[in-house]
Amino acid sequence: QVILVESGGGLVQAGDSLRLSCAASGRTVRGYPMGWFRQAPGQEREFVASINWSGVRTEYADSVKGRFTISRDNAKDTLYLQMRTLRPEDTAQYYCAVRTYSGTRSTYTREMDYDYWGQGTQVTVSS
Repeated sequence: QVILVESGGGLVQAGDSLRLSCAASGRTVRGYPMGWFRQAPGQEREFVASINWSGVRTEYADSVKGRFTISRDNAKDTLYLQMRTLRPEDTAQYYCAVRTYSGTRSTYTREMDYDYWGQGTQVTVSS
């Protein structure tokens, strides 16, 4: 059983930065790929970024590429999402997830690829 807890969300203005954290407990996640997703009101949850077990490989949605950076600290069992130049359209509930079963890829972009999820943290960007 893995428990993921996100933090770091808040209300910011367009152009500001935020760093989200996702702390894992119950079982280490250091050997597994992880990801960030987000869901805006009335919309489906969408992929934001993913990272392989070591942190060497990353993948981003086109909408955040160049503005967001995913990283991890395996010693702390913590995943991060550094968000820069935030836009109103980045407003959403942000979720972290981990995939604890084997696969052929190093990073994953689909919800169905992950088996544990956090409860989310709200990010609101005002214009």
